[in-house]
Amino acid sequence: MYRKGHFGVSLLVFSPIAFVLVAVEQIGLALVVGGVMVWLSMLPDLDHRVPGIPHRGPTHSLLFAALVGAVFAGLGIALKSAGMGSEPFAVGTIAGGLSLAALGFAVGSISVVAHLLGDALTPAGVNFLWPLSSRTYTLGLWRANNTLANYGLFAVGIFATGAATYLGFAL
Repeated sequence: MYRKGHFGVSLLVFSPIAFVLVAVEQIGLALVVGGVMVWLSMLPDLDHRVPGIPHRGPTHSLLFAALVGAVFAGLGIALKSAGMGSEPFAVGTIAGGLSLAALGFAVGSISVVAHLLGDALTPAGVNFLWPLSSRTYTLGLWRANNTLANYGLFAVGIFATGAATYLGFAL
């Protein structure tokens, strides 16, 4: 997928999270989480810029998703230690008791998984289980450069996030 397609998949994956956060009146947190997920949506393609790392190799795996999640969990712990754990980001108040570390891990790892899901839609697929396996998983629905697919996913992501936010407010 290209950038717009990855943005769309990220928003699509974010939409149920947006619903929950808005429903529990964490609107500011929903904006931050959504923004971070879209910002991270292209992180696995860092392999294009780093010599020696093959495209859709290590950065396109569940292991990389877990590592990014761990980094964001560490950021959550650092924010709490720095006094950022007060309202509206207090540990024990986020989405029914989710800590900043758990939220950080979820946002970091889910953002990478959203990218992997977008790439799994293309014929090249993704090796989710690297380094344990060399098997590539793909649905092969369209090529990564398919303009209609990329803009279509972007539109679906925007619609899903908007609908989820509206429904969250309607509760």
